[in-house]
Amino acid sequence: MAKRINETRVLKKLSPTQPGAIKLARKYGDALLCVRYRNDASGTYRLTTVELVVDRAMIQTRSDRIVGVRIGYGEKSLQSVARASGATWDAKAKVWRMPHRIATRLGLLERVTDA
Repeated sequence: MAKRINETRVLKKLSPTQPGAIKLARKYGDALLCVRYRNDASGTYRLTTVELVVDRAMIQTRSDRIVGVRIGYGEKSLQSVARASGATWDAKAKVWRMPHRIATRLGLLERVTDA
C-alpha cells in the first residue's frame, strides 16, 4: 500500500450527493465536504479519502479604527518603527495615524489621542 498520501494520484473528486459518495454522506452527514478516490503509484491500491468539517466558529473581526498617536519629534527610532508598521504622519493634527491594533502591538496605547 502507498506509504504516503503524496505518492497517490487523485482519480475522482465527488461531492456528497454524487454516486460513489452517497454511502459516505449517510455516514458523515453534513460534515462531509467531498470524497476523493486515489490510486497509489503502482496502481495496485485505491484509497478512498473524505474531507470533513471538524469545527465551525464565528470569525472575530479586528477593529481597524484609525487612531492618532503622539510620538515626540526626537523619537526618530519610534517614528521609523511606526512608519514601517504602516503609520502615516498627519501634519495638520501633528500625530501619527495608524490602526488601533498596530498601536496596541507597538505598546503605544498610552499615547493615543483624540486629535
